[in-house]
Amino acid sequence: MGNDLKVFAGKSNPQLAQGICKALGIGLGNMESVRFSNENIKVKICENVRGGDVFFIQTSCPPVSENLMELLIALDALKYASAGRITAVLPYYPYALADSKDEPRISVAGRLMADLLAEAGADRILTMTLHSPQIMGFSRIPVDQLSGVPTICQYYHEHLDLGNVVVASPDISRAKVTESYAKRLGLPLVVIDKRRGEDGVVRVHGVIGEVEGRNVIFFDDEIITGNSIFGGAKGVRERGANQIFAGCVHGTLSGETTAHLAATDIQSLAITDTIPLLADKQNEKIKVCSVAELFANAIRAIHDETSISALYT
Repeated sequence: MGNDLKVFAGKSNPQLAQGICKALGIGLGNMESVRFSNENIKVKICENVRGGDVFFIQTSCPPVSENLMELLIALDALKYASAGRITAVLPYYPYALADSKDEPRISVAGRLMADLLAEAGADRILTMTLHSPQIMGFSRIPVDQLSGVPTICQYYHEHLDLGNVVVASPDISRAKVTESYAKRLGLPLVVIDKRRGEDGVVRVHGVIGEVEGRNVIFFDDEIITGNSIFGGAKGVRERGANQIFAGCVHGTLSGETTAHLAATDIQSLAITDTIPLLADKQNEKIKVCSVAELFANAIRAIHDETSISALYT
């Protein structure tokens, strides 16, 4: 069958997988995934993949451990079904935040994920906006990292008058990440200076840059609890900012983040669909921008063995 392009997907983000296949002009591969009463998972590839160029899509989202096991078992099934090449498409990389040994006697789980993916059968990895670039160095197989920054910037370029806007980093440690958004939009960058007091509470100590009378957009690569951006929004509002917006690539939005967002002065939060926005987290302030076409372009380029460097930035 040569190196026919085939795309399969786990249960983590079916809408994104369908969007990628629609952009590619192909159907999603036929696969069965069963979770037994003892919580074991079985994956069966229900079509011939021998010699094929196979892409398996699975993002890291709740239930994280179950989605991870489905991914590893599916990769193993594809390997033993004699797929020619297997690419693990991971819109949000599993354990991406566990990228360093910042405490004694802990696992660098981001490195462990890279080892598991290679051992399970992946020949390469396609992902988006890693928390730290060093994760690519953990892998023994090639890693292509797409950027979700252009997608989020394009949203605000189309929906907001940028004539009186500054881009804000939620804290000093994220300034380098936020700078990429500011450069792409051609806007000045301000930084929120937050410090932990003697009582253990983190407070905004100051704002580096001018926000009075201006609209502000907070950008980061991921929002989990949103506390950094919510605190920053309060800080710039107290210093005379007008409208406040936010954007990130990965909208993890754990716990009560969506409810807290609704109670803030933030007008809108733009995220991508690397992580599915479940019904109980939906809010009129949250705007979802699809990266399906971007992933489809990368998959097509990998399959055709052409450059995808233009998709990195």
